[in-house]
Amino acid sequence: MVKLSVIVPFYNVQAFAPDMLRSLRANARADFEFILVNDCATDDTPGILERALPDLPGAILVSHERNGGLATARNTGIDAARGEYLTFLDGDDWLAEGYLPRLLEAIETLGTDFVRTDHVVSHGRRRTVARVPHGRRGVALDPREAILPADRTTSVDYPYAWAGIYHRRLADAGLLHFPDGLRTAEDRPWIWRLHREAKSFAVVGLLGVFYRRGVATSLTQIGDVRQLDFIRSFDQVLAETAADADADRLLPKAVRTYCAVIAHHLGAMGRYEPQVARRLKAMSGAALKQMPQEILNEVLDSMDMKRSLLLRRTRRRLRVAGAVSA
Repeated sequence: MVKLSVIVPFYNVQAFAPDMLRSLRANARADFEFILVNDCATDDTPGILERALPDLPGAILVSHERNGGLATARNTGIDAARGEYLTFLDGDDWLAEGYLPRLLEAIETLGTDFVRTDHVVSHGRRRTVARVPHGRRGVALDPREAILPADRTTSVDYPYAWAGIYHRRLADAGLLHFPDGLRTAEDRPWIWRLHREAKSFAVVGLLGVFYRRGVATSLTQIGDVRQLDFIRSFDQVLAETAADADADRLLPKAVRTYCAVIAHHLGAMGRYEPQVARRLKAMSGAALKQMPQEILNEVLDSMDMKRSLLLRRTRRRLRVAGAVSA
């Protein structure tokens, strides 16, 4: 019986994969399996994985014939997983020794559908702790109630799949799979769906995941067209939330979060390639136009002046362009 399945996609992380693999060995147990997904890497990552297999108990290597992206690679791991519980990691991060057994103990003790954890952000030699934005810890909670309030940072704004552990019944219910093909923000529809549809969750102050920031090959550092997938991601969040029985309560939070992310990307326009920046402006304006306008106006009225003006200009620019073309 496999107790825990650990799903780790790898793509062109030859500089960091050895650290991750060493940390997996330091967390190995007879009833753990490690599903290593080679997402058609083009550097020496596949060789590193092959050489690591004999020394990593419970390791299973799955290789894609073409690069599918993080969401698709995680789905491959979910489909191959046999464990009673599942968790995710990224190939360029690493774990503290003994972290996974403690994580498993936490969810077994609490008996919830999923557990969320804090994590350590590693930026060069600097370390900071990022905490789950929820005050109550160590008790079973209603995931749906943790979505709100709309005007504060909540659990759905902490979407990291690797910062937690999940019972197999969520996978069996179709709640753990990610939207195939999304190349960024794939965890946003995922975390919203978990909080809307799971029955219970908990937050624990367990540190052990080390998340690397500032990695040059990370998609978050690259200003190409793949970044624009956040639009598709949040369009899905809005559509699914609008269909929810509690849409009146939940939509203001979804719209506010979408607006905050659009403002973030528009404010970082300088890092995008020129043609991508133009598409970002056009797609952002179209997204704002498609939102429930009464809710959007309330959100813009309540946001800080800088972001509110940026978003209003973006929406107005689309209206003017439409009037000229007509």
